[in-house]
Amino acid sequence: MQAGEQGILQPVPSDGASAAAATPVPSASPSDSVKAADELKDAVGEQNRTVGQVIESLDNMAIDVGSMHVSVWDGIVFLAVAMGMIAFAWFGSKASHALLARVTRVDQTRRLLLEKVLTIAVWGIAALVGMDLLGINLTAFTVFSGAFGLAIGFGLQKTFGNLIAGIILLMDKSIKPGDVIAIADQAGVSTFGQIRKIGIRAVSITTRDQKEYLIPNENLMINQVENWSYSSRNVRMQVPVGISYHADIDKAEELMLEAAKSCSRVLQSPPPTVWLDGDGDSSVDFIIHVWITDPEAGIGNVKSEVLKKLWHLFREHEVEIPFPQRDINLRSAEGLDQLIAALEQKRTQSKKAAKPESE
Repeated sequence: MQAGEQGILQPVPSDGASAAAATPVPSASPSDSVKAADELKDAVGEQNRTVGQVIESLDNMAIDVGSMHVSVWDGIVFLAVAMGMIAFAWFGSKASHALLARVTRVDQTRRLLLEKVLTIAVWGIAALVGMDLLGINLTAFTVFSGAFGLAIGFGLQKTFGNLIAGIILLMDKSIKPGDVIAIADQAGVSTFGQIRKIGIRAVSITTRDQKEYLIPNENLMINQVENWSYSSRNVRMQVPVGISYHADIDKAEELMLEAAKSCSRVLQSPPPTVWLDGDGDSSVDFIIHVWITDPEAGIGNVKSEVLKKLWHLFREHEVEIPFPQRDINLRSAEGLDQLIAALEQKRTQSKKAAKPESE
């Protein structure tokens, strides 16, 4: 270095630093970016042309039904929209039912009514949206609405009648799920059952022997219904009992009350009562009145439990149970005398025949 020249000291790069500095970093030029964008655009356009060709091919596979042109593509679109709307309606109805289940201020009957109304509304909205997506002009239905509505009215008269009847039954709460009502089977024999559910068309009633009756809603609305749990679930049942004419009726009445009170399902308030019902041919007839609050659990088993307990009490206190009694009127005593003489003679002969054997 010559005098007068200023020297600048620079750090000597290490090997790694020099290698990194020596490696050139590629930078994308604007022309390369434009080229990549054009290639992506061409690829997307090629895919669109392929999809368009497939759709066009499916649309060409069609048949003409009158003035309608129905193709395979139309069928695919129809199925896709139909499945989508069915899924929407199904999930919508389930979601509405779940929301109603969280509302505790609504009783079971009104909740059931709201569920049915919301279900009908959701399915109706899904049908309208589906027809709109398919491009069906809803105004075209106005031309045929009169004749179509008349045909539907006549064809589905009973169905709509049962639907309206079910809504009315739920609104006035005359019958509701869980109620116990009396019904008659096909033979006309009266029985009782518990309402399991109220459907759109019929009411499901289950009896104690697990027979399920489906009674149309309209029948329950226009016919007389015996509801055991309409205003109160307390039901009074009768247990007939007969005792002998030789028994102490006061003692027998006390035992009847004791047997009734010992039954686990019999209510203590109102208390059981015993009434003298009449004088029968062979017995003094009583009726035990007991109250229960769960008729859906059966009434025959309550009667059986009371009578079984009463049987043991009667035997313990020697209360006689009656047997059939008959009075025989003889027009002539001569025949009876002959019968007695014949029996005496037979008994004497038996004694004489037994003496030699004993000797």
